[in-house]
Amino acid sequence: MQDQLSHTFAALADPTRRAILARLALGETSVTELAQPFEMSMPAVSKHLKVLERAGLIARGREAQWRPCRLEAGPLKDAASWIEAFRRFWAPYVDALARYLDRMDHDRLDDRRQRKQRRRRNAAGPSANVTKEK
Repeated sequence: MQDQLSHTFAALADPTRRAILARLALGETSVTELAQPFEMSMPAVSKHLKVLERAGLIARGREAQWRPCRLEAGPLKDAASWIEAFRRFWAPYVDALARYLDRMDHDRLDDRRQRKQRRRRNAAGPSANVTKEK
C-alpha cells in the first residue's frame, strides 16, 4: 500500500492532471467543463479525476445533474513541505543561476552602451574622429 505522499506525487506526475488542478485552483467546476480543453474522451478524463480523488487532491460532489469538482489543497501542502526539506541542496544552485543571469544582463547592457557610442561616433562622420596636427 502506498503512502499519501506517494499518491500525491503519482497524481502530479501527469501533465493533464496538473492542468486539471490548475483549473480547479480558480474555483469549483463541473466535470464537463474540466474536460473541455482536453482532446480525450469523457471516460479518460474520468480516470484522471479518479487518480486525483484517490490522492485526496480533489473532491467530487453531486448536485442534481451537476457534478462539481473542487481542489483539496492539503496533500499539496504536504508535498511542498517534503520538497522544502531539500531546499538546502538545490537553493545554492538557484542562487548561482540568479547571479549568472544578473551578470549576463549587466554585460548585455554594457554591450548596448558601447554599440550606441560607436553609432554616435560614426554618425558624426570621419572628421570627428581625426585630430588636426600642426
